[in-house]
Amino acid sequence: MEHSDPTRPNTLGADLRALRKARGRTLSDLSEALGRSVGWLSQVERNLSEPSISDLRQIGEALGVPMSLLFGHSNAPVEEQGYVVRAGSRRPMGSGEEGLIEELLSPDLTDDFEVVHSTFRPQSRMQTPAKRPTQEVGYIISGTLDLTIGGRKFTVRAGDSFRFRNELYTWSNPYDEPVVAIWVIAPPVY
Repeated sequence: MEHSDPTRPNTLGADLRALRKARGRTLSDLSEALGRSVGWLSQVERNLSEPSISDLRQIGEALGVPMSLLFGHSNAPVEEQGYVVRAGSRRPMGSGEEGLIEELLSPDLTDDFEVVHSTFRPQSRMQTPAKRPTQEVGYIISGTLDLTIGGRKFTVRAGDSFRFRNELYTWSNPYDEPVVAIWVIAPPVY
């Protein structure tokens, strides 16, 4: 029987489950990679067991997400968790190495989609084209971004939007101004 403690956020376990499933990992497969039992991981996903910081680090590495994404739940007041994400409490995603800074706008990863705030630094570009099993729509708030989607090249500016579905893509911001965009990604990949 699952218990529900109203003072504890219930989204960490649900996010871990969503991330695991989005990556096609089974409970057995991930627990083996972590050197933990299936029962322990199942309890973590159901918020019946609380993972340590080193557990979260290992889980983040195994799922390919920064540990900071897994910590963001504790920043919001309990009554807002799962509903509101304050501007100063967005969870950072990715490493920012290529000049892309991403923050999760969705309260958690339990929906059929996620919403992401992206800032592309001036003179930055994606180093290696990528292809994800997703549908993505982006809206440019400010700046100019060059995109290649499925071999086609586009330049999008403030007010423009774009979409790609399971296609090879890349981006670059060869300009002197940062680009700010909002993305809707389905299913969640972070």
